[in-house]
Amino acid sequence: MIKIKNYINGELIDPKNQHYIDNIDPSRGKVYSQIPSSDKEDVEIAVKASEKAFETWSNMPKEQRSDIMLKVADLIEERMDEFVIAESLDNGKPISLAKAVDIPRAVSNFKFFATAILHYASESHYMEGVGVNYTVRKPLGVVGCISPWNLPLYLFTWKIAPALAAGNCVVAKPSEITPMTAFLLSKACIDAGMPKGVLNIIHGLGQNVGDAITRHPKIKAISFTGGTQTGKTIASIAAPMFKKLSLELGGKNPNIIFADCDFDKALSTTLRSSFANQGQICLCGSRIFIERPIYDKFKQAFVAKVNKTKVSYPTDPDARLGAVVSKSHMEKILSYIDLAKEEGGTILSGGTQVFLEGEYEDGYYIRPTVIEGLDYKCRVNQEEIFGPVVTITPFDTEEEVLMMANSTQYGLSATIWTENLTKAHRVADVVQAGIVWINSWLVRDLRTPFGGVKASGVGREGGFEALHFFTEPKNIFIKMGERGH
Repeated sequence: MIKIKNYINGELIDPKNQHYIDNIDPSRGKVYSQIPSSDKEDVEIAVKASEKAFETWSNMPKEQRSDIMLKVADLIEERMDEFVIAESLDNGKPISLAKAVDIPRAVSNFKFFATAILHYASESHYMEGVGVNYTVRKPLGVVGCISPWNLPLYLFTWKIAPALAAGNCVVAKPSEITPMTAFLLSKACIDAGMPKGVLNIIHGLGQNVGDAITRHPKIKAISFTGGTQTGKTIASIAAPMFKKLSLELGGKNPNIIFADCDFDKALSTTLRSSFANQGQICLCGSRIFIERPIYDKFKQAFVAKVNKTKVSYPTDPDARLGAVVSKSHMEKILSYIDLAKEEGGTILSGGTQVFLEGEYEDGYYIRPTVIEGLDYKCRVNQEEIFGPVVTITPFDTEEEVLMMANSTQYGLSATIWTENLTKAHRVADVVQAGIVWINSWLVRDLRTPFGGVKASGVGREGGFEALHFFTEPKNIFIKMGERGH
């Protein structure tokens, strides 16, 4: 039985209370490791370690900070197979997905921000005959990073890397459901020579560790990715304390397919954008709107592809979907499928649990599910399911599809399929989303701002937006002397 440890002040240590939580392999439905059930006492120790480390880390030449972060990236890359296996086992996703996306992206996150900080320029504003203003950006101090279970290391490093690059020290909490790669990251940081206290990783439940991080008066900012309801709770605690907040929350993303699309590309990408990572990506297009002239053709072709999609154990090389992350999440997804039937929907494909054989017979598998015939205002079309479930709906006009697309409380991403460039720009301009892909999906440039509108979050991550979040600008004015003096 593997026993994960906290990473505090440069060391791997047990929680002070000596309590542990079972960590379950979702592909088998079995406990395979234990993680610390930490609490505010562990957070307090980590904050003190970060405070002590901050002066040295924040004043270290940026080139030196960059070198340490690049060493971390190199070690993840060197240990790629170990990280990939751990991510797949912990999360239930196909090993091919962890190898192609999750772990390489974590490497890229460290490399990108380690080098971005070397090119992060300050501003100056010249006032003729008066003087010069120049603006410097100072790290905040100790910051809190709380990440979700769906893309564990990918999104964990997405927060940690810019915070460290900007000169902050970090108290971070990975999801208690998928802690293993954060534990491996702890080891990589030690081996890379990360100074003690600069990064602290504390495992445990959200109501204990996450709450303690959010409430701690010495933690100056909170970067959180997760559910909208948890985001509301964090905001209600942190905002009155005047902490900086970055909240990347839920999505109920529209995938708008016009009749003049490239049919084959729209079809193949829609299969991926619907069910990648078992539909457990906040950017998945869970509401598919298809223009009526191609509705029947697209529906038939899409359902045929979905029916051929293999659900299997994560190490099966032919698996396209693996297990969902937990038993409780599987039950939630299945309850929404039942709700869809109550709301008048027709299940065109899937809709049931998958039972594998042998050692995987107790795993948490669900067939990719396509539902037709639901009103756009019903709960299944308005609430985030976060699983391999999509609805398909015909539309007749741009006005109609935009009304339906914009009807939810969310506004994270949208996908638009059309070969008409004018239409593409017109629809993209009006759809309510922080990210819009035209004739593509999940193309990510790390330089661009990432985040949503409405209940999908507050603030932006990525590129210099992230470095801005983790720093505070300070303007300094220098008066010019009079000429001749």
